[in-house]
Amino acid sequence: MDARSIAATAANGGVLTSGEKYGEYLHDAEYKFCKEVYDKKVYRGFGKPEPEVELIYGPNICPWPRVYPLAENIMLSVASVITDPVTTTDELIPSGETSSLRSNPLKLAEYALSRKDPGYVGRAKAVQALENTRRKRADAVSGEIPYDLKSLIAMTKADVTIKNTGIGSTIFAVKPGDGSAREQAASSQKVLGGQANIAEEYATKRYRSNLINWGMIPFIIDPSDKSKLMVGDWIFIPGIRKAVQSGADKVTGTIIRGASRTEITLNMPGLAKEDREIILAGCLMNYYSQQNEQQSEINRKKAVIKYI
Repeated sequence: MDARSIAATAANGGVLTSGEKYGEYLHDAEYKFCKEVYDKKVYRGFGKPEPEVELIYGPNICPWPRVYPLAENIMLSVASVITDPVTTTDELIPSGETSSLRSNPLKLAEYALSRKDPGYVGRAKAVQALENTRRKRADAVSGEIPYDLKSLIAMTKADVTIKNTGIGSTIFAVKPGDGSAREQAASSQKVLGGQANIAEEYATKRYRSNLINWGMIPFIIDPSDKSKLMVGDWIFIPGIRKAVQSGADKVTGTIIRGASRTEITLNMPGLAKEDREIILAGCLMNYYSQQNEQQSEINRKKAVIKYI
């Protein structure tokens, strides 16, 4: 009906009208496909990769930073503590001013918790800088370990090294993730080095699954334990990779605040086998990449056997 009204309006010299008085002009027309229009506008590159050609990004398009698998042990810095009854996804990453930045995860992450806790980004970045230094030193053949990194590992008072102990940030919120299903609420934390959320409960299944898809562990704690957490605390969780891998539904962490040490139980209820594999891989993208590699290897072996 819209098409008829438009056609009638055109026939009527551009004056809006219905198609009723132009009914006698209606007739079936032979359909003709104009392929040339699409050939000029559509890039048909399927099955014809050109890996040698550099991909050119627009001024506001930035690739995702590399995401690493879950470490054997982990030190988490509490970068934000939110005690509101509910925290929305719009508070975790605001809409509006960020809508044009969704193709640039690095710039988008600068707005994480900007309305709720403006200091969060700076604190998360400081922790991320420690993790970046740890990775460089862990891969180096020799060289002095920076004092701040050495002292951080020493704080664990455990038999761990900078090579097997990851460093990341976490936030505590009573009930995070209410509102729209905005995956950037989770991914922006990951871009800043986030490795987990700690909550009494999660407002939506979607936010919880977004955390998992970005390799962040959705920890649950008893409400009585929230008073134990403060911004700047470190939480040492030994054997976290083994715990996730083995199907454990809780781990014991140690809250380190200066000279004091307090144990806290971090629950991981309801993690499916695939959830755990995604967390171990570091994120859903890594998980899919591993699956593709495994399938390629299976196909290669089948081809070899068939050839033999």
